[in-house]
Amino acid sequence: MKINANDLSTMEQRYRATLINSLAGVRQVALVGTQSPDGVNNLAIFNSLIHIGANPPLYGLLFRPATVRRDTLTNIFETGSYTINFPSSRYFMQSHQTSAKYGEQESEFDEVGLTAAHEPNVHAPFVKEAIVKMAMKYEEKVDISINGTIMIIGSIQMICLPDRMVSEDGYVGHDLGDTLACAGLDAYYRVSEIGRLSYARPGQWSEPVERTSVKA
Repeated sequence: MKINANDLSTMEQRYRATLINSLAGVRQVALVGTQSPDGVNNLAIFNSLIHIGANPPLYGLLFRPATVRRDTLTNIFETGSYTINFPSSRYFMQSHQTSAKYGEQESEFDEVGLTAAHEPNVHAPFVKEAIVKMAMKYEEKVDISINGTIMIIGSIQMICLPDRMVSEDGYVGHDLGDTLACAGLDAYYRVSEIGRLSYARPGQWSEPVERTSVKA
């Protein structure tokens, strides 16, 4: 199959969206938790988490154009607080269900059977069942003019994850937490590590890095 730009422009809309979205490959599932100023908990699934930098520790999230109600985006703007949660593969159905268009006063936590958990000094709720949890602070909005999408950049304020997932050099083994991944908008995957390799240098093949430093 060979597809050129003209083919893409004349494709049926839903087919094109499914093709381009899934073509990008397998990505981390992130459940983003927010709370409205009047106390309604919100939870939404994203597959667009982007590493921006480590010092300061920043992640980006892509949002569709704000032409309709976007509770997660509104709550982030109004409170400055949100959480990023990585569920394990056993919660793939609940995670997917958060994409349904529930009412403004309905909590996705309640509707899909996940538990909102709160930590001191963090306004937004975490997903209790998630294997990895991060508290985020809203830092910057980037408008992408070519298609009207929005990137929200946030700084990591707190990380909670099992010791067994973290090696002594700081590497996080997502396969050890069975964190959920997805392709497109509706296909879900388990992750498995093929192997780690040493730093690449010209004229020298990298060596395997043994997983011997994982904390008990």
